[in-house]
Amino acid sequence: QALEDHYSPSRWSPRLDRDTIIDAHLAVTAAGTERARASGQTLLHVPYGDGDGEKLDIYFPTEPSETFPALVYIHGGYWQCMSKDDSGFAAPPLVSQGVAVVAVGYDIAPKGHMDTMVLQVRRSLAFLVEQYPRIRGIYLCGHSAGAHLAAMVLATDWAEFQVVPDIKGSVSTSQNRVGRRTGLHWSPLPPGAVLVSGLYDLEPILHTYVNDALNMSREVAQRNSPMRLVTPAAPTACEVLVAVAQHDSPEFRRQSQEYSQALRAAGWSVSLLDLAGVDHFDVIERLSEDSYVLTQVGRRAVPGQ
Repeated sequence: QALEDHYSPSRWSPRLDRDTIIDAHLAVTAAGTERARASGQTLLHVPYGDGDGEKLDIYFPTEPSETFPALVYIHGGYWQCMSKDDSGFAAPPLVSQGVAVVAVGYDIAPKGHMDTMVLQVRRSLAFLVEQYPRIRGIYLCGHSAGAHLAAMVLATDWAEFQVVPDIKGSVSTSQNRVGRRTGLHWSPLPPGAVLVSGLYDLEPILHTYVNDALNMSREVAQRNSPMRLVTPAAPTACEVLVAVAQHDSPEFRRQSQEYSQALRAAGWSVSLLDLAGVDHFDVIERLSEDSYVLTQVGRRAVPGQ
């Protein structure tokens, strides 16, 4: 029961009780996405594969230049709820500054198997690179289960896909290497991956209600755990920001800390950001706000920001 509690994000918010906070989160993200679709230039339900869930929503910059960066957002929902149709809420403050936002759909459980979801997200990145040459520079952002999937993207052997997405924020560039500092003083370039309130070791959830729909074996959990897949940073490895909410559960906070430590030990450039005053849900909902620190990180994808 203790493990179930620690892997139940709705039990840890001081704002709302566990029976209403998820519904409130779905309402906020759906309403924000509806506003984003109504106010901007979009391409919705773009297929990147043949599966029902293999579609993208693309929110284009208000005034696109010849080439532009893209923030690829991977939704949460414990791999078994939510969709790209709830995932455009972060677009308005970014598209207004010249950043495209791409919301990734994938086949959630029980239809989607964990191996399948990881492969789909990887394939969505390859598709973007091949089909949209105007996108120059990809930045990943994932929340909760989406942070896990984004971390799995960082562990991809792109040789299998015959294309290498240009995930930005590489510490190999002199500008980034010289300018990077610790804490809240970022490098001139934003991190290539922003992982928000994620899970990076799937084994503990084998013993919780979360696995009822996922039906993972220990082998599946192990081969899809980013903690087990950390490799020495390549010269082109992107900078990673691991963010966690003050009111995330102790297990979510522990996993974020240990994953960031594992990346750092392997030579990755990584920052751990502990966001005060937010829980597992509004830590990402607030991406719709211009002044929110994570929104500011994304806006730095545009030269001059």
